[in-house]
Amino acid sequence: MARFRILPERSRIWVDARSSLHPIRVETTGLRGHLDATVVDGALAAGSPTTGAIEIEADRMKTGNALYDYELERRLEARKYPFIRGSVQSVQALGGGQRYRVLGQLEFHGVTRAVEGEVRLRMLDERTLEIEGERVFDLREYGLDPPRILMLKVYPDVRVRAQVVAELES
Repeated sequence: MARFRILPERSRIWVDARSSLHPIRVETTGLRGHLDATVVDGALAAGSPTTGAIEIEADRMKTGNALYDYELERRLEARKYPFIRGSVQSVQALGGGQRYRVLGQLEFHGVTRAVEGEVRLRMLDERTLEIEGERVFDLREYGLDPPRILMLKVYPDVRVRAQVVAELES
C-alpha cells in the first residue's frame, strides 16, 4: 500500500448553489490530505483496502461577491467550525476500473454524516493520480438553513464537485 499526498495547489473544489435570481458559485483550491491505496496498472487493486482523509478551511469558501461572502462566512460559522473534513472508509470498483463507489464520512458545520458517491480515478503519470467526483448535498442535513440575502432566496441543495490531484510520497 502506498500513500498519495493531495497537492493543495493542483486540487480544486466547486460548489454550485441555486437561488431565486441566479446561480451562486464557489471555486477554490487548498484541499489537503492523503489517500492510502494500492494502484496496479492505473487502477486500484481489487481486494486491497483504500482509505484516506481530506480537508479544507471553511473560510476558503468564497464567491467573489462581498455581500454573499459575508453571509456565507456568517452561516458557516468558520471561526467555530474552521474545517470541512472528509474521510474515505472503503472503495468499490464499478465496472472497468476507472469508476469507483466511495463510502466515507463528511464533517461539516459540526455535523458528521455518512456519505457515498461515485468518483473517476486516472493516473496522470507513474506517480500522480487524479480523482474527480461530484455529489449533491442538502445543507439542512448539516444544520444549515439556506440564507435569504435581501430578496434573494438560496435553495438548500448544493452541487459539490472536486478534482483531487495526489502524488506518491517518496
